[in-house]
Amino acid sequence: MTVRLSDDGAIVLEGRCPVEDGEALARLLSINPSVPVDWRSCQEAHTAVLQILLAVRPVMRGPPADEKLRSWMEPLLSGEEL
Repeated sequence: MTVRLSDDGAIVLEGRCPVEDGEALARLLSINPSVPVDWRSCQEAHTAVLQILLAVRPVMRGPPADEKLRSWMEPLLSGEEL
């Protein structure tokens, strides 16, 4: 599983997050939508995972490991204009 809770309570996205991780991420964020999401080790994320992040807009710990996520998604999730 590439979505997990860290010892400090943050949600961690690691490696390549497939479509199945969307459900796990949604479940964890539904329990506590104010918990931060750490995606510094995220190398790829399915659009299902990205859609959940865009819908909930949690506090993100980053930047993500992947250049595409860093250039396209990080500005959207931080509220920056592209």
